[in-house]
Amino acid sequence: MARLFSFTTMKDRWYRYFFSFSGLRSVSNDLGDGTIMHCWIPRTYKPSKPNLLLLHGFGANAMWQYADLLSYFTPKFNVFVPDLLFFGSSFTTRPERSESFQAKCVMKLMVDWFGVRRMRLVGISYGGFVGYSMTVQFPEVVERLVVCCSGLCLEEKDLRDGLFTVSNVEEAEKILLAQTPEKLRELMKVSFVKPVKGIPNYFLADFIDVMCSEYLKEKRELIQSILKDRQYSEYSRMPKVNQPTLILWGEKDQIFPLILGERLLRHLGENARMVVIANAGHAVNLEKPKEFAKHLKDFLHDDSFTSFSTSSRSFYSCISEDELR
Repeated sequence: MARLFSFTTMKDRWYRYFFSFSGLRSVSNDLGDGTIMHCWIPRTYKPSKPNLLLLHGFGANAMWQYADLLSYFTPKFNVFVPDLLFFGSSFTTRPERSESFQAKCVMKLMVDWFGVRRMRLVGISYGGFVGYSMTVQFPEVVERLVVCCSGLCLEEKDLRDGLFTVSNVEEAEKILLAQTPEKLRELMKVSFVKPVKGIPNYFLADFIDVMCSEYLKEKRELIQSILKDRQYSEYSRMPKVNQPTLILWGEKDQIFPLILGERLLRHLGENARMVVIANAGHAVNLEKPKEFAKHLKDFLHDDSFTSFSTSSRSFYSCISEDELR
């Protein structure tokens, strides 16, 4: 049923204006075989700047997840922000649902369409799965990797051992792909340490209608594929990457608990560093955007290192607002 007024649609339009104002333009490219990918790309590409690829997680389209970060990176990077398949305006008629297939599609977009052959990469949640797969498959292209709140080191026993707030995949799907205001409130509760309260059902239902009602079957298959691809008896069997890697995590993440980030740090060894942002949940990029951006800037801008010293590989971050000004 059409709504007379949609706050979500209005905000989405504002984000489009903001991305355009920030020097990006919207393009959609046909990758062949029934696959279309939408991406925000620099209006004017500058070869003297390094390239930065930002990959989003589940939820709304990429604009909603990266709007707070654009101003930190567009001055010094050629920024690319795609919608992954079945989000925003991107889709495929092909049957593949793995992060490996998503990674190949993003790489084809970047290399074949935009001519980008070296890049730094940030992946939030599901985007971290895709970004890690890109780094494994195309190590010569990815210079540096940021993985944020991505449960790459899941083991097959974790669900039954009670690591998560849900006990099975079906329950996780109902929350991650919320289709009622009640389920969306539940998602907010497990995503934020301090979720916004008192939002009327009308606005939550509007958000679901505009952002969360398309490609439900396909998104369920994406979730199922994540778990299927993690059927390790031990996470040590997961492929390693050699690029300098920053692991960013919310201290109180309930969707992918902190222990998964600690496993990834151990798995990657001296090439990785971990920053845990205090009093933040899974949606750390939205809950603590300034602190999140500071750590990204420190890592992505610094060209002076090849690996991390053992003494500085993991620390908790609790930065005051005054320090961020």
